Amino acid sequence: MKLKVLIADKFPEKYIQELRELDLEVIYEPKLGEKDLPKAAEDVDILVVRSTVVNEETINNSKKLNLIIRAGSGVNNIAISAANKIGVYVANCPGMNAVAVAELTIGLMIALDRFIPDNVSDFRNGVWNKDKYSKGKGLKGKTLGIIGVGNIGKEVAKRALAFEMNVYGKDISRIEGVQIKDFSEMDQLLPLCDIVTIHLPATPQTKGLFNKQMFSYMKDGAYLINTSRHDIIVEEDLLEAIKEKKLRVALDVFKDEPEGKAGEVKSPLQNNPNIYVTHHIGASTEQAQDAVAEETVRIIKHYVHSGVIDHWVNRAKVTDAKYQLVVKHYDKPGVLASVLDVIRQGNINIEEIENIIFEGGIAACCTMKLKLPATAEMLKQISENPNVISVSHVEI
Repeated sequence: MKLKVLIADKFPEKYIQELRELDLEVIYEPKLGEKDLPKAAEDVDILVVRSTVVNEETINNSKKLNLIIRAGSGVNNIAISAANKIGVYVANCPGMNAVAVAELTIGLMIALDRFIPDNVSDFRNGVWNKDKYSKGKGLKGKTLGIIGVGNIGKEVAKRALAFEMNVYGKDISRIEGVQIKDFSEMDQLLPLCDIVTIHLPATPQTKGLFNKQMFSYMKDGAYLINTSRHDIIVEEDLLEAIKEKKLRVALDVFKDEPEGKAGEVKSPLQNNPNIYVTHHIGASTEQAQDAVAEETVRIIKHYVHSGVIDHWVNRAKVTDAKYQLVVKHYDKPGVLASVLDVIRQGNINIEEIENIIFEGGIAACCTMKLKLPATAEMLKQISENPNVISVSHVEI
């Protein structure tokens, strides 16, 4: 039977055709929402989404689901814990939309400084106010703080440096590959910055990071831009900081953003003249969508042909493995089965296993990460197998 792929968000037609040429059954339903997915995905092998939420019900309701791909960076719209419990792979496409988000960030920076949306709005309403809008500060020589210097942050830095800005960065690990200054503490960095731009993933550590205390460090009249995740900012504290410190803010994400692609929207941010909001379009350029779609197709192609999951995000980073058993053996049927049977009889769980064949196909090496140590008797029993070349057992 053909593998069935459901694409539940907008996806370029030429890449849908590429998937069909892999002899896959492709279902394209770009208007599906979170509540539609449990029914729509119950009989699919692979699910592709962008912003559509894949909740626990969708994952548990599926009979065949084996791989969920977020056609973008991050996986905050996917119920990872539910996927972990039943062994569903989750993958994403990191870095493919970095340039698009960086371009929007720079655009918002300029828009804040030159009041571009207000200029346009007044003109459309028949109002001419050149004096009011001739007070932009200019970006050259201004200090920019990039909070999160991953793929997107680095692309923002490149463009800001071309504007001759003074660029600082704050990241989880040491910043490499771009000529910006690395600051370790937010209370040192934020007071320096004329502009702060956020490019962080949604994690328990980043949720609510920009709160009343963080805003207290910022300069009066500073610009704040967020094109990453809405829950990094405490909106109530932001509104208070705008009042107290005259911050000007541009957001591509916000709390209670509508899930649908069109319709009405209500937010406490709407009527604040110091806030510009775009429609979560950071990654929505033709170039970015093509790059993400191409990477999605590559992930599926590699999975179908080799079983390997590229950008597999829910693989355990740390396991309970405490010991390593390495068995070099002749590549013959039943050899590994006999080794595994010895381990099973010892009631030892194997946390990871990899079997590699040497060139020529005569010998192989199997590495097993064990939760408990193999006993001397077990090692002796494995070694006595005439098809086992050598055995190594160490604590890790």
